[in-house]
Amino acid sequence: LGYHTPTPVQQKAIPLLLSKENDLVALAQTGTGKTAAFGLPLIELCDQFSKETQALILAPTRELCVQITNDLQNYCGVVKRIDITAVYGGASISDQIRKLKKGSQIVVATPGRLIDLLERKAVNLLNIKYFVLDEADEMLKMGFQEAIDTILSNTSDEKNVWLFSATMPPEISRIAKKYMSSPVEITVGDKTREMR
Repeated sequence: LGYHTPTPVQQKAIPLLLSKENDLVALAQTGTGKTAAFGLPLIELCDQFSKETQALILAPTRELCVQITNDLQNYCGVVKRIDITAVYGGASISDQIRKLKKGSQIVVATPGRLIDLLERKAVNLLNIKYFVLDEADEMLKMGFQEAIDTILSNTSDEKNVWLFSATMPPEISRIAKKYMSSPVEITVGDKTREMR
């Protein structure tokens, strides 16, 4: 795929996520290679022979949801057979339900559509081992705090939470305290700088 040298966030996150069961708060600006930083370990850690959903990635927008899904499918390539389903508003919910019923090891979702699927009992998050919150600060800015709480309350306590964000507003600290167990924090660049 043309990767020769890992970016700083990949260099710090990948070995950590592969080596042991960690909760992680990674602060890095958009465009620093965060998708590979969490995507490559997820693909490695997922069991391709189990059809149950093992990982959930939550993204704030449909565009990011589709981009993450495409990137992960590219990373899988011929290495591993992992089924990845993107669920987001503006696309056929019945098609998404059909894909989920067939079995997807990784689900990439926007909060609104995921809650809709939970209410319809079309997705089961109780067995997920990995929960990734991507662009967490953007998600909070867009008003998804309550949705994140609802989604996390539908997951088991026995999971790793990986939170990726460009900045560290107080609400992210609250999520870390409430839903994470002794998270490791890595910072690439200046964590207080706002991206606009």
